[in-house]
Amino acid sequence: MLLTPLLAMTIVPHVLGCAKHTRSSFIKRDRVLTTRPSRNVTDWAYEASYNWGSINPSYANCQTGTQQSPIALSFNLGLSQYHNPTFQGYNKTVNGSFFNWGYGPAFTLDHQNGTSSGVPTMKYDNETVYLKGWHIHTPADHSVAQDRSKGELHLVHVDEKDNEKAVVAIRLDPGASSNEFFAQLPPMIPFDNTNQVLGVEMLMSHILESVSYFNEFWTYKGSLTSPPCMEGIRWFMARTIAYTSVEEMRAILGSSKYSARAEQEVWLHEINSA
Repeated sequence: MLLTPLLAMTIVPHVLGCAKHTRSSFIKRDRVLTTRPSRNVTDWAYEASYNWGSINPSYANCQTGTQQSPIALSFNLGLSQYHNPTFQGYNKTVNGSFFNWGYGPAFTLDHQNGTSSGVPTMKYDNETVYLKGWHIHTPADHSVAQDRSKGELHLVHVDEKDNEKAVVAIRLDPGASSNEFFAQLPPMIPFDNTNQVLGVEMLMSHILESVSYFNEFWTYKGSLTSPPCMEGIRWFMARTIAYTSVEEMRAILGSSKYSARAEQEVWLHEINSA
């Protein structure tokens, strides 16, 4: 979930931590952009996330942070009565870029004139944050009641200065019927094809409908789930699981690589606290 400044018209995201939702202008639907961006060579891997804090001084927070994500959640914690999120603009079609961030499907919204004007927003407490994009981790980052879903979708929200502020997390599992959110996507792009970008129109409300618009959720103070593990992120996790068809889940998994950080010990996360 690392962001970069606006560069040119459209930038193909590099593989570096969570998907880089770089602001872009609209790409005509189904038009393929093929470029060869410079690739960032990472010195860490999800399979060895326990070691991040010792391999690079800039990753020290991954080892010493007090609000690291993800964490294990359970029904014994209860559900949040505070920080209730409300969503605006999700019921309108948005344009954006569909790609693979090297670990799975991802989507970045187009921003007119490089601003957040007109994009869907979320409000909680006295803060307004702006939807930047979404990406999928497989398996799920967070376990619930010691159960880990096959995937977890992250809706990344930023403030007016483009700083990551909140992540809306939704667990994904296969069910009996198609999910309208995924049905509107083109065929999945393979994880080894990070150069392909498709212009896509999406109705973001479909994914919120899948989880009853977060009427029940957990929330806590956490971090990004990849180096440098920046803290100060408000996490929202829906109690309800979003179900896909078997075919949709197989397509997601077939275009994904392992991207779940080891769960962190609960410390100063203030789970469900006011």
